[in-house]
Amino acid sequence: MLEFGGRAALIRIVRGAADPPLRFGFDSAAFAFDSSLQLTAKAFGVDCDSFMKKLRVGVVGVGHIGSNHARLYGEIPSAEFAAVYDVDLIRGHAIGTKFGAAPTKSLDEFIGTVDAASVATPTNTHYEVAQALLARGKHLLVEKPITDNTAHASKLAELAAREGLILQVGHVERFNPVLSALEKHLTHPRFIEAHRLSPYPDRSTDIGVVLDLMIHDLEVILHFVRSPVQSIDAVGVPVLSRSEDIANARLRFENGCVANVTSSRISPERMRKIRVFQEDAYLSLDYQNQSGEIYRRAWGRITRDKVEIERDEPLKRQLTSFIECASTGREPRVSGFQATAALELAVEITKRIGSSA
Repeated sequence: MLEFGGRAALIRIVRGAADPPLRFGFDSAAFAFDSSLQLTAKAFGVDCDSFMKKLRVGVVGVGHIGSNHARLYGEIPSAEFAAVYDVDLIRGHAIGTKFGAAPTKSLDEFIGTVDAASVATPTNTHYEVAQALLARGKHLLVEKPITDNTAHASKLAELAAREGLILQVGHVERFNPVLSALEKHLTHPRFIEAHRLSPYPDRSTDIGVVLDLMIHDLEVILHFVRSPVQSIDAVGVPVLSRSEDIANARLRFENGCVANVTSSRISPERMRKIRVFQEDAYLSLDYQNQSGEIYRRAWGRITRDKVEIERDEPLKRQLTSFIECASTGREPRVSGFQATAALELAVEITKRIGSSA
């Protein structure tokens, strides 16, 4: 038996399954596999469109982040941008119309029109919305943080696994070309320093800066180090909101690596940088400008080289990857379980900040 495609598009040709056996004409046939491993045929003697329908995707919550999901889904040819839903029906209608998707009037109506969806609602609604979608068999990309508490995050990850559904979480830096370039040179990190600074936002102020910004770097660092956290020292202060607006955490891992992570949403400048020190090199990378340098010791001196980076839009890469995972069943780069681990660390840092206040 030969199998092509994934959960969304599977073709089986079974030898001896028919009497007489099925035969297909191959005159002038030309086959190609696209990035989703789906079979296409210019001439197959049958209507391949019946099992080649595009994945129908949609967006729940079309505020600042969700509207960017909508914009990009409208540009990605590997899926059909089918629907949007927002509790602000006027905004939902405007965004849906602008990017070529049907605005829906309720979450239930939305669920009936899609196969997969982005959830970009406020963090405290992620669990309720995601659970409803997963319960109806929909693949999901949930914006980070996955939820506002670890118990709900674990339940979503387990529900998706039990139902055989894709649950990807929007830790978008994992799709930044800078990170791909860094991983090519990564061996055994010994010290990591990350800075993520921005002016005060007009969104996500329902959570502190650790869950809003620092969690990006925490997830990346856990991915790099792959060792249990041994100890945490953390400080932070609220300035313009009830939760911490600036925070620093120093993490020690069991394998000896140390990470120093700083996040602020009251900075006059915007910065997204990570520096990784290891035995053979020091890498300095800028997520925002998609640039980087690598320093090495050679012949008694330090050499500096630019890191070759092919610039691209991380969010578009993330959404394209999500569509591929939902179409083929491939494991997402940041699963619900990985996002839960990052959330657990972020929550523990937040607790340490609260206890030191």
